[in-house]
Amino acid sequence: MKITGTYRKPYEAILSEEAQCFLMELHRRFNPRRRELLARRAERQREINAGKLPGFLPETKYIRESDWVVAPLPPDLLDRRVEITGPVDRKMIINALNSGAKCFMADFEDSNAPSWDNNMEGHLNLMDAINRSITFKNPETGKSYCLNDKVATLMVRPRGWHLDEKHLLVDGEPMSGGLADFGLYFFHNAHNLLANGSGPYFYLPKLESHLEARLWNDVFVFAQDYVGIPQKTIKATVLIETILASFEMEEILYELRGHSAGLNCGRWDYIFSFIKKFRKLPGYVMPDRAQVTMTSPFMKAYSQLVIQTCHRRGVHAIGGMAAQIP
Repeated sequence: MKITGTYRKPYEAILSEEAQCFLMELHRRFNPRRRELLARRAERQREINAGKLPGFLPETKYIRESDWVVAPLPPDLLDRRVEITGPVDRKMIINALNSGAKCFMADFEDSNAPSWDNNMEGHLNLMDAINRSITFKNPETGKSYCLNDKVATLMVRPRGWHLDEKHLLVDGEPMSGGLADFGLYFFHNAHNLLANGSGPYFYLPKLESHLEARLWNDVFVFAQDYVGIPQKTIKATVLIETILASFEMEEILYELRGHSAGLNCGRWDYIFSFIKKFRKLPGYVMPDRAQVTMTSPFMKAYSQLVIQTCHRRGVHAIGGMAAQIP
């Protein structure tokens, strides 16, 4: 592996030789399929531009019509009535875990500027949080921060399949940002999370098909075997924030049925996806976004289908995240 980002002394704990070997395995096993799926995204966009609208897949009708439920959830994911999210900043992590919310989603995606230093420091911060050694002292006020005895359940959102990590090269290719984020967090923290009575829990963003969910599931199966923890330990909530994923919710849950922790409505990205996918079709011009609320017919239908699908399959349907900045 070639590391093109600035190699600072503290990063040695993250970019150990063992961790690099794991990242290289992830890249070599799964990046070719990721590239194929991204090419399929481009192909589907060309089809939509030509007037072929998305719909429910006839070849997976048997999944939608058969009886099945996802694997049982661990105790610390049973109550998810309040979840908050924010970037992997040190002070943010402490405040979020102490907030009283049921879950905190530490975000390497939309709320984090994915610079090399932000990502590396984010992983160090999460390691310290899981080890309960994380502290922060405000240089201006002198106020000190540390974890309370009772903290929120930690979840992590890696980057989507479409983003590269240009600072980590394997065989001359940039790694998938999502595989890099997942791999470093999982490799360093999976055993400690289990020792703490929790587990490696994730949010998966920007999926556009059940085949992309299948790829994540295969990553999970391989990763659990690699570090020697039981299958179905990883749990992941998928954000339904693209118009194409809304037609494959059942299939997405089915592909992840051993590792699923439910679905989440990603309101703003869903609206963006609607605009982007149908940008060439004159009948799909949107009004000002302030008028596109969750009571708009197409948004209400989407959110109700998320709820119906999740409850039928035995998992949580989660409303859109609200960013809290303590």
